[in-house]
Amino acid sequence: MSLLTGSGTVAPKRAADAHQEVVRALTGTPKRLPTTWLYDDHGSTLFTAVARQPEYYLDDAEWEIVARHGPDIAARTRARTLVDLGAGSGRKTRLLLDALRTEGSLERYVPVDVSDVGPRRAARALRADHPGLDVRPRVADFTEPLGLAPGGAPVLLTLFGATYGNFRPFGAGRLLDVLRSQLGPGDGLLLGIDLVKDEKTLRAAYDDRAGATAAFVKNGLTVLNRRLGADFDHDDFDHDVVWNPRQERIENALLARRSHTVRLAVPDRTVSFAAGERLLVGVSTKFSRERIRAELTAAGMGLSGWWTDEAHRYAVALASPAEGLRALLPQPWATP
Repeated sequence: MSLLTGSGTVAPKRAADAHQEVVRALTGTPKRLPTTWLYDDHGSTLFTAVARQPEYYLDDAEWEIVARHGPDIAARTRARTLVDLGAGSGRKTRLLLDALRTEGSLERYVPVDVSDVGPRRAARALRADHPGLDVRPRVADFTEPLGLAPGGAPVLLTLFGATYGNFRPFGAGRLLDVLRSQLGPGDGLLLGIDLVKDEKTLRAAYDDRAGATAAFVKNGLTVLNRRLGADFDHDDFDHDVVWNPRQERIENALLARRSHTVRLAVPDRTVSFAAGERLLVGVSTKFSRERIRAELTAAGMGLSGWWTDEAHRYAVALASPAEGLRALLPQPWATP
């Protein structure tokens, strides 16, 4: 399939709908702040700093996998259009892009992000290095259909950074449904997947000594203040990280230091916090190969490829629609 031509911007969710959604989250049980509210331009910059912390192994592990196995991924997919969901700076995708160019298939690169800072910078560099490549940055929410149309050449969607694991407890199934609906025969989906491991390593990755993750999480309060006319005070909250072994996920939260009330101007509402109450900002689910395969199967996709870093901390999974990419032997899960 090929991308529809256009301005490069997908209409975002209506402001009123987005406001109602976040108010429901802030007043629910437990109180939540949807992760998408962390990613304004400054939030994207802060997350880049998080990925550079020594405790945050995910970025390096994913880089290792794509650097080592990019040629294999390129040979399996033969993608002519690479759609990079949540692109950011596109650092790891650049390795895959180069592999696809070496393979001789890639013609078009579409970095997609809610902020245009990273994709815009990446587009400038790529156009300079690959003058024949059609680069089309798009500002969009990839949890909604992007405007892909049937016909044309194979498309490879990439969702790196263990982002898929953030869609808990809400939205994971719907996200896979949305992505699956945009895939046709020959297309594929490449997912970065963080694997279950010891609690100490997991907690350290989300509670770094430099406080980069805490700053990133608290940026969500800044976004709420700006977009909803709220009066959140960063000093009223501590960053709180918990490992939930039953659901195999890290829970990132803000813990209220005192009882207080926050006013939202748009819409006109108040939100009360008790001392010690948690505002759940996001979760990061960890997976086994069996679990991700089951979730893909439920969404009408098959697991076509599986690669891990040398330490087996992290995986990159290639999924395809049931009638899509040909399963190549030997199957990755059949390997002893």
